[in-house]
Amino acid sequence: MTERISTYKGQNLEIVYDRKLCIHAAECGRGSRALFNVQNDPWCDPDAVSTELAADIVARCPTGALKATHKDGSPAEETPQENIVTVCSDGPLYVSGDVELEGANGQGVRTRIALCRCGQSANKPFCDGAHTKAGFRDSGAVGDKGKKNDEQGGTLNVSLANNGPLLLGGNFAIRAASGRRAFEGKKGALCRCGASKNKPFCDGAHTEIGFKG
Repeated sequence: MTERISTYKGQNLEIVYDRKLCIHAAECGRGSRALFNVQNDPWCDPDAVSTELAADIVARCPTGALKATHKDGSPAEETPQENIVTVCSDGPLYVSGDVELEGANGQGVRTRIALCRCGQSANKPFCDGAHTKAGFRDSGAVGDKGKKNDEQGGTLNVSLANNGPLLLGGNFAIRAASGRRAFEGKKGALCRCGASKNKPFCDGAHTEIGFKG
């Protein structure tokens, strides 16, 4: 698997793996050792389990490194009805929903992404696991509750302020690392330099530390 993107074709399902987005969350292997097993060559066998189970396990990948499509080319995953940002303890922001990511090398609309919040990723705005080597520490607590949304779902626009925070526009909720639904809103600026004292929100620290990204 030396290529950046690998494709595994089954009788009813095609699974695509983008290595550059993978941070080894292990949801795939834990989901089924028959479907995903690094001891096998190839490591992915779409026919090893039912089409429904394979699609379900692929959709568990929080980074979007795995995608599945049916034989007719239609997506095997439904777009989530709600946009959720999960703050991982000592790790990235997992975003799921109808997500339109701007300014990220044409990655476009996605349903699952992992975004760097330590400031050290070499694949910004995506997480590449650099938080571990950098010793990034943040428990994933969220203080602000925001204002409860009257509506849910719709497109969540995510853009990158130049050398600054992630800018969110649209209905979304933030889930703390504890699992608590902590914040609801329609606009937000989330830290991606790693230095904010009000994580996951931006407090302008990127300017003080000279963050570039």
